Amino acid sequence: MTTQAMSRLTFARQWAADWSPLRGRAFRLYFSGQAVSLLGTWMQITAQSWVVWELSRSMQAQGIVALLGSIPLILFAPWAGAAADRFDRRKLLIVAQIAAMLLAFALALLVQVKLVQLWHVYALSFLLGVVAAVEMPAQQAFIGDLVGMAEIRKALALNGVIVQFGRTVGPTLAGWAIARVGVAEAFWVNGVSFLAVIASLLAIRAVAIERAPSAAQPGGFGEAARYLLSQPRLVDLLAFVMLASFFVLSNLTIYPALATVVLGGDSRTLGWLLGASGVGALIGSLLVTHFSRATPRVGLALTGCTVWAGAMIIGNSWSRTLPAAVACIVATGLTVPFIFTTANGLMQMLAPAQMRGRLLSILLMVGFGLQPAAAIGIGWIGDRFGASQALFVNGFCLIAGGALMTVRRGLLSWQLGPAVETLSSARPKPLQAQL
Repeated sequence: MTTQAMSRLTFARQWAADWSPLRGRAFRLYFSGQAVSLLGTWMQITAQSWVVWELSRSMQAQGIVALLGSIPLILFAPWAGAAADRFDRRKLLIVAQIAAMLLAFALALLVQVKLVQLWHVYALSFLLGVVAAVEMPAQQAFIGDLVGMAEIRKALALNGVIVQFGRTVGPTLAGWAIARVGVAEAFWVNGVSFLAVIASLLAIRAVAIERAPSAAQPGGFGEAARYLLSQPRLVDLLAFVMLASFFVLSNLTIYPALATVVLGGDSRTLGWLLGASGVGALIGSLLVTHFSRATPRVGLALTGCTVWAGAMIIGNSWSRTLPAAVACIVATGLTVPFIFTTANGLMQMLAPAQMRGRLLSILLMVGFGLQPAAAIGIGWIGDRFGASQALFVNGFCLIAGGALMTVRRGLLSWQLGPAVETLSSARPKPLQAQL
């Protein structure tokens, strides 16, 4: 066998190993349900963005919607994280999915009967944020329950694949539906799509996981915060998530103006821009595990991804045609899954088992709960100076943030040594989920 053939065989085996979490039937069920639900979710995100733009013609209003949807992550994170550590995560997720489905139907009905007002969207965004605050730490920890810590990074990468698939296909479908059928249909489809993930969670009757009585005690969240602050590398992971969340995800509030004012398009143009973001992130999600293997210096890789994303966003600020904007958005999206998946996976691998839910709630609270503050600020800049200038500011802040991270002692030389892998493999793996 030639060297080239052996290399192809090795790559094929590594590629197959990246999908190993799907060998478990419980994870396959949940994975399939999530794939359908996330497609509907991204249709709703696109449709909601278009409704807000039609009602207000304001990028700052887009930022307010994002802020109201994320405030609950800050307000309720301490209790949500403790609940994820104490209670049955599967049951928490079922309740959260039912609540989100009802909220999607409420918005669909308001749009259908042409009674929707901006304050309706604000109120429903806040309520959906409450649901997300309960769901997100439980959902991330639940993936670890299904596959165990030895497989958590692979499972999170696979979960990222379906998230980005939804981001790729959902906005495009929503843009087509808005132009051809109507905006209400996107909300109805999202509501129905929740049935898939609810069915998958009902099919997984129970998952045995490690619990700790102290998780329910008052001050448990403070204990997790003190632990995180005592670990420099966990602080670094949190910082990279904040940079990506603040200055990449906030671009979503700018895209309606970019599509219509700068590029002279319509709802289908917005669908292309949001879909391009999903394409880049989907490709990045498919390659994230291989990239992790090829770049053992985690800190250096995270810094490089942050600077690259900033450069591509600045390139997008100079775009005046749809193909140029799409190319820059795809290039930006390539790096984001590595940042989020690495931070999420290592946070779970390095955390004490009884503290995973609370540490994840801190990651979500600081990384995503505070993100809309940046979205409102960037929306203000966009309203006063233009969408292109707002994009330039985001790109510059990312590059500056990545440069500042290089002064963190030991970050650029940080590697995942055998100790980390041994720790994650040695932890008790959850019992097989009951089906």
